[in-house]
Amino acid sequence: MDLELPLWFEIGSLVILTLILVADLLLILKRPHIPSTRESTLWVVFYVTLALIFAGIMWIVAGPEYAGQFVAGWLTEYSLSIDNLFVFVLIMAQFAVPRRYQQEVLMVGIIIALVLRGIFILVGAAVIEQFSWVFYIFGAFLVWTAWRQAFPGGDHDSDVKQENFVVRMLRRTIDISDHYDGAKIRTVVDGKKMWTPMIIVFAAIGVTDLLFAIDSIPAIFGITQSAFIVFTANIFALMGLRQLYFLLGDLLDRLRYLHYGIAFILAFIGLKLVFHAMHVNELPFINNGEPIEWAPEISTWMSLGVIVVSMLVATVASLVASAREKKVPNADAAAAVVADEKGTPPTVDHPHSEDGR
Repeated sequence: MDLELPLWFEIGSLVILTLILVADLLLILKRPHIPSTRESTLWVVFYVTLALIFAGIMWIVAGPEYAGQFVAGWLTEYSLSIDNLFVFVLIMAQFAVPRRYQQEVLMVGIIIALVLRGIFILVGAAVIEQFSWVFYIFGAFLVWTAWRQAFPGGDHDSDVKQENFVVRMLRRTIDISDHYDGAKIRTVVDGKKMWTPMIIVFAAIGVTDLLFAIDSIPAIFGITQSAFIVFTANIFALMGLRQLYFLLGDLLDRLRYLHYGIAFILAFIGLKLVFHAMHVNELPFINNGEPIEWAPEISTWMSLGVIVVSMLVATVASLVASAREKKVPNADAAAAVVADEKGTPPTVDHPHSEDGR
């Protein structure tokens, strides 16, 4: 089913979203600071409300099916973006990024993510349009990714190894100072121009964004084949991510079952993609190149329900387990164990690293 949206709506939406992102970036550059819990909460609520308003407008303009596809895609990308935060916490701690400049780092990471995902979306949409059998590959890839999420086996550690490789390459090719100079990526040390460690942080964030884009784009294409919906769902999922980073704080490491919820969502969408590939099958060695009629078509609303229930169950189970741990005297040690399992520090707050030294 092809998306039928007025051109003015698509162009207008992208222009307004771009202006919001630019305004957000300028606000950070003008006033770098550590956002309070209240400020972070208000921003997260604002962006979530904005996404729901956009879904409502899409319902009016294009109908409930496309609005449902957007909401399901947005929630999927939002849940995967929360998983990104675990790695962002690790990167910030590993490179001792001064906390007041972490907003700028996160915003740069979001921009890099949008560019990379935009490229992946264009390529993915073109491939899907020409080769329907790619759904078999996407589906199998998502099932494998779901297994990796459920049984990480140092999944975040593998991301760090990739980032360390980039760091080693950077250190071999350019001069990097030992200390930060605010949020600058260039500084002067003893009269010599050098890069600051911030360039390494940006590189690490960029590699992380690339890895997550490879995982997330096939997932949302399992919900909708509209490149416009895919891209706008990604924009809304990434908007407010930096405020969510500060809002959640050490709660991130208490969401111990979150990766199971994400794994279930990915596995569900992977199976949905395989069923869709079977339903539109054109491969000659499968059913003589004919569509497999018995293959079920999973509706958008069923997908939305599975996504919401999965995240609710994972979140509630995590918070219940965390509440039980608080009753134990060594609750902090228990939280540290969970953080160690995820490969992240037990909190995003590093008050002793304000100067980045």
